[in-house]
Amino acid sequence: MSKGREGAAAAELRQLGGSLSTADMAREVQGLRGDCAAYAERLQRIAAAARHVSPEEKEQVCREQQLYCREWRRRKRMATELLDAILEGYPKSKKQFFEEVGIETDEEHHVSPPAAP
Repeated sequence: MSKGREGAAAAELRQLGGSLSTADMAREVQGLRGDCAAYAERLQRIAAAARHVSPEEKEQVCREQQLYCREWRRRKRMATELLDAILEGYPKSKKQFFEEVGIETDEEHHVSPPAAP
C-alpha cells in the first residue's frame, strides 16, 4: 500500500469511527420526528387562532394610545412654554441651559408622538 492510500484509509477510518451507529441514528431520527410533530402542532394552533384580540379590545387600545399621545403633546407644550418663559431672562442659549439643568429632549433621541389617525 502506498503512503497516499494509507492516509486516505486512515482518514476514512477516523470518519467512520466518529459517525453514529445505526441504532444511534435511529434514536436521533425518532427524536427529530418528535420535535417536528411538536412544531407542526404548535404552528397549527397558532394558525387556528387567527383572532387573538377582539375588535373591542383593539378599539380600547387605540383609544388609550390616542389619549396618551394627546397627553404627551399637552405636557410637551406646557414644558416648552415654561422653559421659554425661563429662557426670556436667561443670559445663555437654550442648549446651554438644557445642558446645565440636564434636560433631554425628544428631538435628541429622535422620537415623536405617533401621528393622529
